[in-house]
Amino acid sequence: MKLGRFFYANKTFFGLVEGSSVKVLKSLNPLKISDQSYPIEDLKILPPVKPSKIVCVGLNYKDHAKELRLDLPKSPVLFLKPPTCVIGHNDSIIYPYHMSTQVDYEGELAVVIKEVCRNVKPQEADEYILGYTCANDVTARDLQPKNGQWTVAKSFDTFLPLGPVITDEIDPNNSKIKTYLNGKLVQNSNTSNFIFTVQELVSYISYIMTLKPFDVIITGTPSGIGSMKKGDVVEVEIEGIGKLTNYVK
Repeated sequence: MKLGRFFYANKTFFGLVEGSSVKVLKSLNPLKISDQSYPIEDLKILPPVKPSKIVCVGLNYKDHAKELRLDLPKSPVLFLKPPTCVIGHNDSIIYPYHMSTQVDYEGELAVVIKEVCRNVKPQEADEYILGYTCANDVTARDLQPKNGQWTVAKSFDTFLPLGPVITDEIDPNNSKIKTYLNGKLVQNSNTSNFIFTVQELVSYISYIMTLKPFDVIITGTPSGIGSMKKGDVVEVEIEGIGKLTNYVK
């Protein structure tokens, strides 16, 4: 199942993506499909959800830890991004020239929550997951101090592209993840390099805060992070999901 959020004829709706067409959903949970459908090329693809919060994992790939010469964390390193960061497929990342001179891409797997999730054990976590999508944890690296407190560096408007669709058809702990900058492959890894699995992350976070429907967890980035500039095109591709494309303005 691949789900998306779309805009057409002054209406916003969730749709079930089947090849090159989208079937309009009457409801998402429970899933009810209408008889109405559109060619996907006629629709504007929106961010797949509007989360109340985005919980981010700071270091979760063994190859990234090795790249940074850091010890593996004993528990997940967490921070938050505000919902105002979220943009969709083909939208523009706005470079905050008034404050930053180094803005980096970070391709990531995003987890979308389905139901209210609180104090959930790892073996129960899958029941609370709607699916997975691509994310780019855009970061003003020169504003990210080494002693933590990453809010400023991570929270500018447009600093979290999500999309293009949500799917439940992948193995989140064993999927290829790649990032391209102007067509050049710059990140190339697999979620099998996770330090903490998706289920471990959902469980851990749920014991700290209540996760609500459509909340998003982004699961960390692999090695190969780097900078972007005005005019660049950045693409995050995850096996089984598709490619999230954004433009730097």
